[in-house]
Amino acid sequence: MAAVAERPRPTKVRRGPHSRREARIGLMFVLPALLVFLAFRFGPAAAGLLLGFTDYTLGAETSFTGLENFRRLLDDPVFWSALKVTVLYTVMAVPVTIGLSLGLALLTRRAFLGSKLFRSVFFLPVVTSLILASTVFIWIFSTDGPWSTVMGWLGLPDQSWLSDSALVLPALALVGVWSRCGYGMLILLARLQEVPRELEEAALMDGAGPVQRFRYIVAPQLKGSFFFLAVIETTASFQVFDAVYMMTGGGPANASYSLVFQLYDAGFKYFDLGYASAIGCVLFVLTLVVAGIQRLVIGKEQ
Repeated sequence: MAAVAERPRPTKVRRGPHSRREARIGLMFVLPALLVFLAFRFGPAAAGLLLGFTDYTLGAETSFTGLENFRRLLDDPVFWSALKVTVLYTVMAVPVTIGLSLGLALLTRRAFLGSKLFRSVFFLPVVTSLILASTVFIWIFSTDGPWSTVMGWLGLPDQSWLSDSALVLPALALVGVWSRCGYGMLILLARLQEVPRELEEAALMDGAGPVQRFRYIVAPQLKGSFFFLAVIETTASFQVFDAVYMMTGGGPANASYSLVFQLYDAGFKYFDLGYASAIGCVLFVLTLVVAGIQRLVIGKEQ
């Protein structure tokens, strides 16, 4: 007890007037850039939220309408169809993206001849323009394209997937997985390289197989990364637009008409910016709710 009592306590560092003056001067230099960042980062978001409660249309008088735009959403069958398409696309794309990212990360985890080349090749779709890639995928999924040819060899329907209402979403999900799995691989690979090798070696000496080592040692270490990827990939899937715009235009028969595509049409085709802002608000709230659920399910111990 005496030893504990005699332990020196940490002393607080007191800053003099000169240090506080330097801090104020530094803040004055940073403040203009900070204000510009806040204005351009949060200004449009706040404006979009406010416009959702108005009937703002280009070239017309604007008035406050309260919850009228949101009531229109509830009665709009196109909105519910777009919401269904967005959710189905997310359910198809996100689990496959995370699973494939994990497989690629485990495959390239150990250093071997050409491992860096493989990592670069797997990451290449992330930095490839999706607009440019979509034009290639239009040919791939066409009736005479390689995908239909392979499907015919396997005894499956060999028609164009982009012109079939039942197959267009799986085709778009495959494009989304192709363009996003390299990013997930990079995140998981960085975390895998921090897992202590001693833990796996000890488990190996105790007779644990590859599946057991992954389940009880590696997977718990990746829990935070899985949560991060789930949120990021879900948000990206909710905002799918580029591939839909280029490859299908929302068709056939609105089978790929997503929420962001409806937002685009409302705002830039019909210039009903108040209604488009309401769609954006609903999409934002939906993203927050799903992220909260993922936090409870995946990241509750992080």
